[in-house]
Amino acid sequence: MHMRTVLILLVLALATIFALVCVLLTRGRAPSTCQHRPPEHEDADDGQSLVFADLTPEEMAQVVQYLQGSLGVQLVDAARAKPSDNCIASVDVQVPAKAEVLRFLDGGGPRPPREALAVLYFGSQPDPNVTEYVVGPLPTPVYHRDVTVQKYGGKVPYHRRPTLAVEYKQIAGFLKGQVFPTAPSFMRQVMEYDGASLAALTAAPRGLQSGDRITWFALFQNVSGFFVHPVGLEVLVDHSSLDISRWAVSRVFYNGQYYRDMVQLESAYAQGRISVEKVRKAPQDGDFSSMKPRAPPAALFPLQYEPQGPRYSVRKNHVLFQAWSFAFGMSVNTGLRLFDIRHKGERVAYEISVQEALSVYGSNCPGGMSTRYMDGSFGIGRYTSPLVRGVDCPYVATYLDVHYLAHSQVPRISKSALCIFEQNLGSPLRRHYSNLQSLYYGGLVNSALVVRSIATVGNYDYVWDFIFYQNGAIEGKVQATGYLSSSFLHGDGLRYGNRVWEHTLGTIHTHSINYKVDLDVGGRSCLSFDVCHFTGKPSAWGVLPPSL
Repeated sequence: MHMRTVLILLVLALATIFALVCVLLTRGRAPSTCQHRPPEHEDADDGQSLVFADLTPEEMAQVVQYLQGSLGVQLVDAARAKPSDNCIASVDVQVPAKAEVLRFLDGGGPRPPREALAVLYFGSQPDPNVTEYVVGPLPTPVYHRDVTVQKYGGKVPYHRRPTLAVEYKQIAGFLKGQVFPTAPSFMRQVMEYDGASLAALTAAPRGLQSGDRITWFALFQNVSGFFVHPVGLEVLVDHSSLDISRWAVSRVFYNGQYYRDMVQLESAYAQGRISVEKVRKAPQDGDFSSMKPRAPPAALFPLQYEPQGPRYSVRKNHVLFQAWSFAFGMSVNTGLRLFDIRHKGERVAYEISVQEALSVYGSNCPGGMSTRYMDGSFGIGRYTSPLVRGVDCPYVATYLDVHYLAHSQVPRISKSALCIFEQNLGSPLRRHYSNLQSLYYGGLVNSALVVRSIATVGNYDYVWDFIFYQNGAIEGKVQATGYLSSSFLHGDGLRYGNRVWEHTLGTIHTHSINYKVDLDVGGRSCLSFDVCHFTGKPSAWGVLPPSL
């Protein structure tokens, strides 16, 4: 009898362990028997939110196939295209006009046709340009229409095109194969260059006047966290020609001095006419820039626990949480966005979305002093990174994949790039402890639902949150982490930032974050407005030793 009791307890223990493992490992996947769906969360959406849904990989492939067969020009894969080629730069969902969507959602009108927006670079034309096409209907396209003039008031000149990943590779090859070899002694003896020991970081914008396509590239030691290991060398590359063989160096900067090109720098070095500042070679892990923990954790971090499973539900791109409901999506250019946000069934906002992240820098080095990054041009959604369970989001969060097509004709997937979770805010929403006249206590737990993505654009990791509170408030929140952007410290550099290492200047800069907010409180609004948030940050967070 005693043995039988032990066996029963053992079976119960194993069942409990299995259930806990099931909850932790299956969250974010397709619904299964291990997921708890609260019975009070009845989803009345009936698939209406799919009018806002991101494109599926199959739809992206259909758009590419249609364009390849319908435009009458050869389209080269953007992953290997030369500037003189035609290619598809990106494909994203074309969200229907608001009036059409509301007729469908509220007025019983027809579902708007599902369409895609394709951005094409036409380099192999007498008049090279950037063209945008709306392609539809999906999933089997049969038409396309040029919306470029409608959106921009005219044709978009080719020099304004955002830089493809392949063009950065071509510039790196140009520097390595044609530029650096013209200064062999300087590169070997001062830079200790071995063909792979330097990394280049682009500045932006690409010139000072319309028509320019010239870019400063600052050189760093190619180690972990290279952003804070400048070596003092910066090169201005003129890559305006569609013929890569005609690219040229317009200027070179080293340790506070400008040179016509690398040949002049080499000559000055050979004659002993330059001030050499050798940078101590960093180990491969970056030393002070390493992301490795400096000490083992003293104890495990606390974990969230949902005793009855999640109190929210996710069905495709639609979320229900208490009185809240909304649709979500991910723009390849601007990142996380929400649509049809409702509270107690009443629409309070038609769209709330990230629009842009701008950072303006100051420095006494040309790359830093000229930089005004607009991260939407790089692709905030494209650079949305996978989320690490238990660090980027709680273990019990729901994790969702993101699909995109950009800089390639093949759809890509970013696994677990979006998470949704409810979190206890750590203080009561309301409470009162009465010890006068009568004795009683009343309190209400305070929690909120968080929708999160993290975009890693160069040195910065932007943590984007939309937070839904029980009191009817919505918060848009962004946190910046990662690495600071730096310049080589020389001369009066401390006027432009703080010294963070021997030759590293953490450059002063300002972040401006833009959101689109289209409120429909108390009825439909015909207007939307942008919300801009400014933050000045002379350095980054959580990267350098506390003493610095």
